[in-house]
Amino acid sequence: MNMTEPTLAPPMAPPTVDMAQIFAAHAARAARIEALRPGNKDRLFDGLTAAGITHVTVTFDGAGDSGQIESIGAWSGETAVEFPATEIAYAALTWDAPEVEMRSLSLEDVVEQLAYDFLSDTHGGWENNDGAWGEFCFDAAARCIHLEFNERFTSSELYTHDF
Repeated sequence: MNMTEPTLAPPMAPPTVDMAQIFAAHAARAARIEALRPGNKDRLFDGLTAAGITHVTVTFDGAGDSGQIESIGAWSGETAVEFPATEIAYAALTWDAPEVEMRSLSLEDVVEQLAYDFLSDTHGGWENNDGAWGEFCFDAAARCIHLEFNERFTSSELYTHDF
């Protein structure tokens, strides 16, 4: 009888994934991002006010795993105006670095970034399946952001009858 050495490698040890640690790291990152928002909003509202913009409207629409900002409009009272070329500081976290990164973005780009952030935070997946649409209003005088969100869904109703 011939003895041969096994040719298969021994089974790998089961993976050890600490889901609690992953969730804690995610929550900590989300809290850091949330802590940056008041400063970003203040700089945006200061920039809008300095430019004479009273409010900004942002429309969005999405479905079928795709969604986008449809339009961003700046207003001075009831008159549509152009965004100035002004840039402001925007604080952000990147995926590959723990430090806060200060970016110089146009007023319009900050509006767009905040709109996407708030959509993701409040209605994650808004662009999936039947999707959603709506409008933000960035009110510079009141220093608040209002969102009207419309969710689409397919409905089915079952009726049974015995005759």
